[in-house]
Amino acid sequence: MYGINKVSKKIEDLVVSILALLLLLPVFSIIALGVKLSSRGPVFYKQERMSWNGSTFNMLKFRSMPQNAEEETGAKWANKDDNRATRFGGFLRRTSLDELPQLYSVYKGDINFIGPRPALHNQTDLITKRTANKIHKIPPGITGWAQVNGRDEISIDKKVILDTYYLNNKSLTLKTKILLLTIIQLITPKGVRH
Repeated sequence: MYGINKVSKKIEDLVVSILALLLLLPVFSIIALGVKLSSRGPVFYKQERMSWNGSTFNMLKFRSMPQNAEEETGAKWANKDDNRATRFGGFLRRTSLDELPQLYSVYKGDINFIGPRPALHNQTDLITKRTANKIHKIPPGITGWAQVNGRDEISIDKKVILDTYYLNNKSLTLKTKILLLTIIQLITPKGVRH
């Protein structure tokens, strides 16, 4: 994406993220209160993630785990068997409300709305495979093709296959499909898998 397309995309991301942040301010306030009342520690959880072309950024989420939950394990992606969440944090994860602060990352230009999910800085196996498949050449996103096809329940190899499919077939149609599937998964109890 170059020239006027890059500028228009930047403006679009800025406008949509600002509007979303303003509209969701009451929801942010309620969630922040819930996090503070349910456990000690900060409202937000900051995690270093890989952006594109090898750069890194700090991604924000609402904290869903007890403070210092990763002292022994280090940063890692949660999975369906992860029991580190607080009671309120478990609700935030099931509903994906913990992801809302990532709108700020879109506003800052660290990620897009749609693209491969940004890898943890220490996931060398995923980063290596993505680099080999040139997936690191496109900006990551809040949601993507791998997210709507299994999220954290799928293997790294499957994620790379799905990310590569997105890279090779990126279009307005595919992005719209990802957006619609994301919305369906958010409003249905267990989501859908395609």
